[in-house]
Amino acid sequence: MTAIIVERGTQMTEKFAVVDTETNWNDEVMSIGVVIADAKTQQKMDSRYYIITPEYRVGGMYSSELRLDGEGVHIAERKQALREIGQWLDTNHVRKLFAYNASFDRNHLPEYAGYQWYDIMRLAAYRQYNRAISDTADCYKTGRLRCGYGVEAVLKMLSKDNRYSETHNAVLDAEDELRIMQLLGHGISTYDIAVVTGKRTSGSIWEQRTALSASIRTAGQS
Repeated sequence: MTAIIVERGTQMTEKFAVVDTETNWNDEVMSIGVVIADAKTQQKMDSRYYIITPEYRVGGMYSSELRLDGEGVHIAERKQALREIGQWLDTNHVRKLFAYNASFDRNHLPEYAGYQWYDIMRLAAYRQYNRAISDTADCYKTGRLRCGYGVEAVLKMLSKDNRYSETHNAVLDAEDELRIMQLLGHGISTYDIAVVTGKRTSGSIWEQRTALSASIRTAGQS
């Protein structure tokens, strides 16, 4: 991984961002939350939260969690919001975007197709990468959980906090997804297997490598 060097020769902190979107009844983005984190420590450094107008006025399943009067809330039209978020990401030299079930967010933000997208779920849902998945959990032969691998279920599993409840507020959910990354304990480079592209991802190299890893482990135990 190449570090970014400033003109004076000092090494800058490498960063990535976690993105979450919430949609309205028309499947349009009505809010965007983005959290920037240190790539080495995976600790939060900054965040932005935008409510998109007029889309949010349509209403949606989680409109009650928009928190229009909250601290640090920006209300803007989609074009302006995405431009300002993009400028902020560029200022922080962020090119890697992470999300839980990242295909959903990437497909709803085609303007950000030029960034590198990674799916946190592709590690969190697999026994090979999530040590909190019990030996008795119902998994496919590839190691993936058959069910119960949403943000709320996984964060409860990793944190051992059964009181946790997903808010479905975009910036708070982005913070929770970063927390999942922290608790999984994998370096950023591990997520190279979780790259999301515009193409169909099932049967991808990632799936093939995960299946191969599972078969090797099974053979070693026999």
